[in-house]
Amino acid sequence: MASTLSSRPQLQHLTAQLDELRQKGTHFRLRVLDDMQAPICTYDGKQVINLASNNYLGLTADPRLREAAIQATRDYGVGSGAVRTIAGTMKIHMELEEKIARFKNVEACVVFQSGFTANAGTVSSILGKEDFIISDELNHASIIDGARLSRAKIKVFRHKDAAHAEELLKEIQNEPGRKLIITDGVFSMDGDIGPVDKLCDLAEKYGAIMMVDDAHASGVLGKNGRGSIDHFHCHGRVDIQVGTLSKAIGALGGYVCGSKDLIDFLYHRARPFLFSTSHPPSVTATCIAAFDILEQEPERIDRLWENTRYFKQELARLGFDIGGVSTPASETPITPIIVGDGRRTMDFSRALFDNGLMATGIAFPTVPEGKARIRTIMTSEHTRGQIDQALDILDKTARKLGILV
Repeated sequence: MASTLSSRPQLQHLTAQLDELRQKGTHFRLRVLDDMQAPICTYDGKQVINLASNNYLGLTADPRLREAAIQATRDYGVGSGAVRTIAGTMKIHMELEEKIARFKNVEACVVFQSGFTANAGTVSSILGKEDFIISDELNHASIIDGARLSRAKIKVFRHKDAAHAEELLKEIQNEPGRKLIITDGVFSMDGDIGPVDKLCDLAEKYGAIMMVDDAHASGVLGKNGRGSIDHFHCHGRVDIQVGTLSKAIGALGGYVCGSKDLIDFLYHRARPFLFSTSHPPSVTATCIAAFDILEQEPERIDRLWENTRYFKQELARLGFDIGGVSTPASETPITPIIVGDGRRTMDFSRALFDNGLMATGIAFPTVPEGKARIRTIMTSEHTRGQIDQALDILDKTARKLGILV
């Protein structure tokens, strides 16, 4: 007699937790994209203006990237067939890493399967239980997980508060063990920029390792999208730079940049690198083409920022809470619309979708209780007409629901 998983008691605790999410109004289902990631696309059979993707520069659908992927598949096949340390390091993988290293003005680079594994794999491999991590309270989950896996002692400083970070460093300056300061370059839920320059000053003063996760800064901040290190003119002062190939670059993966010895060490000790098959040639070639475009077309980033400034200005004019009082003020194309209550936020997101706008609701535990928001992300490819239409939908829907009065 066949049995189903749902009839077994071993996982009933998961069902109970899902029921609790439904009761709170924060349970969600995955929306399915029917076509390409673009300013206007089709989710669940419905055409919507898309303010939810990380496709900052519109590269996911760029014909040059698609052609690069097709050609690499013809030349090298669909997969590498092994992990990097056994038989899966292809010439094209090395070409991408060398290109990223030159772009970031560092000695070397290694590509991971995702930004998450790049962060978690690096932090967990370079530190041990005798060491200390000084981490911003709003750092990405991958940094938090990597810190826990390292077994180092974790000290959390108030968001962007360099003075508090220094207090923590003073407390442990005479303790044995290495000290690592970590911050996001751009914080993914609020869109504000980390104080990279001030933290670099602290790293130098206290002899700490300096690490920046530039996932949402790469392709957005700095010359040609070189990130927060370039934005703050901190080249040579950041020991470990983490970036992503999944957002502005338009494809998939993460990377770590730094000294040759750092990268060589990660080859030997970073577990996600050691135990995961390397990228398909098609993805690798796509990323190479994307970095070429960053170098050749800085006007894409100019358009991104022009759209961002206009969108923020109009949201504020309409009366939306876009941060700056009880939450950090956005400084990038990530612009949260703060609602507060989780259920109300998710209801707002669903109503926006019904009215033709894809804008995702974010609630606890991704953000703190009482800080639920609609997270919007602008891209270089949105037209002024599309932005105005999105603003009109946001305004009318918010007023109908009593979010704006």
